Amino acid sequence: MKATIALLPGDGIGPDVIREARAALEAIGLRFSHVFDFAAMPMGGAAIDSHGQALPAATLEACRVSDAVLLGAVGGPRWDGLPGKERPEAGLLALRAGLQVYANLRPALMFPALSSACPLKPERVRAGMDILIVRELTGGIYFGERGRGPDGLSAWDTERYSVQEITRLLTVAFEAAAKRAKRLCVVDKANILESSRLWRETALAMAPRWPEVELRFMYVDNCAMQLVHDPCQFDVLATSNMFGDILSDEASMLTGSIGMLASASLGDGGPGLYEPIHGSAPDIAGRDQANPLAAILSAALLLRHSLRLEAEALAIEAAVGAVLDAGYRTADLAGAGETMLLGTRAMGAAVAKAIKDGSA
Repeated sequence: MKATIALLPGDGIGPDVIREARAALEAIGLRFSHVFDFAAMPMGGAAIDSHGQALPAATLEACRVSDAVLLGAVGGPRWDGLPGKERPEAGLLALRAGLQVYANLRPALMFPALSSACPLKPERVRAGMDILIVRELTGGIYFGERGRGPDGLSAWDTERYSVQEITRLLTVAFEAAAKRAKRLCVVDKANILESSRLWRETALAMAPRWPEVELRFMYVDNCAMQLVHDPCQFDVLATSNMFGDILSDEASMLTGSIGMLASASLGDGGPGLYEPIHGSAPDIAGRDQANPLAAILSAALLLRHSLRLEAEALAIEAAVGAVLDAGYRTADLAGAGETMLLGTRAMGAAVAKAIKDGSA
């Protein structure tokens, strides 16, 4: 196979982790005889500095004509003083809208070697934790009408969803649950929010199409508690943009570190967008301290969902597992069992070697 992958390193540790994700994909290419052409493009604060805007038109076009997009991270205090529409994060929202990716898949998987890094008591995760959070990505409060009063003493952000937006997101969630443990939990705040009541009504109307999937509902505050009380009860969680953003960050810490969580953002066609869920961490940028595994695991999701290369995706995931089993850790995972501390480059090299050797 030959495929073009747009690389958006972005800001902070983004370039550090994308470099290692690219190395993992190159190792896959060597092992499985694929050719990946990489097109590196500016985005985020780096693009503001070089092009005057967070998402240059040429970057968006390069992403649209690629087979998939791999993003590092955007933002940092350097650009915090800019107006909201001019900040690096606005470029990320514009990229998601421009690629028409509306379903964000965030797997929270406990690698056995990292069980001691979980902050919960061992009995809470002994059954194994494997949660898929399906987050709506292009609607809700992040994209709703917003503003400030003329006196500057009031502000508002609007949560709005249509049946069409909810239906397409829940279709992805039901389909995912049908292929997994057949349990779907829709997370909302239907006791307070009218938009959440529309989510419940839509889910109930759709449920007969997947009779094998057990559907239940949970208020978001209860879900936040249940994730730390009994995370293994969950299979697939589906929820709105803001709730999904918060819950997936909470779930990430149960896996040992936010540096372990990958994500895939998918639409009805065109390239998918893949990125680690962590931020840009400018304090450790360029210091060989970042954990590249979330970016590498995002590359595995890219192979699975955009290129339909399941064996290759499994090879990356197995290589990450093998490296962790061997005791290799980055600084954020230190203390998780018997460990050998590695920097960003050495961890990426260890994964690439495991892929090439087929030792995973």
